[in-house]
Amino acid sequence: MPSGRVHNLINIGAYSVLAAAALVASRQELIVVTQAQALTFTLGFAVGTFLLSPDLDLAEGRVDSKRHWGILGVLWVPYGLLFSHRGLSHSWVLGPLTRLAYVALMVALVVGLLRYVAPGVPLPEVPQPVSLKVVVPVVAGYYLSQWLHLVADGVRPDHGMKRSSRKIRRR
Repeated sequence: MPSGRVHNLINIGAYSVLAAAALVASRQELIVVTQAQALTFTLGFAVGTFLLSPDLDLAEGRVDSKRHWGILGVLWVPYGLLFSHRGLSHSWVLGPLTRLAYVALMVALVVGLLRYVAPGVPLPEVPQPVSLKVVVPVVAGYYLSQWLHLVADGVRPDHGMKRSSRKIRRR
């Protein structure tokens, strides 16, 4: 299992190859990639690589992703206690969702607290409607970064499925 630094280098290398391939393909008019799509994909990929790594399930220890949060890294300790390393948090579909749900919960708690303590403080709003042209590249970048991490860890896409199917058969 690679270190956090090696995971970051793998993702940076893969992103570089993908970006170069997309640039060449768009110059040859094989694909169309807008600047907004490229930016949102890049943001999703960077967040998945540096801030929301699958290794946050080790957040009670020294984890690169936790350190990238700075002082807010302490917020990931409960996540590390909730999820065992290489358990659900290292699954291909639900693992990335657990981290997004955890961030959403933290944001909701902060917003709720702010509304209670300082009800007059204006809070930023999410622009409506949120376009699929924004959401799809962000989600694609985020999930690709997560999957590269799992591939480097040797986690197969059916990770956890064998244990789940055994539990179902026993009943």
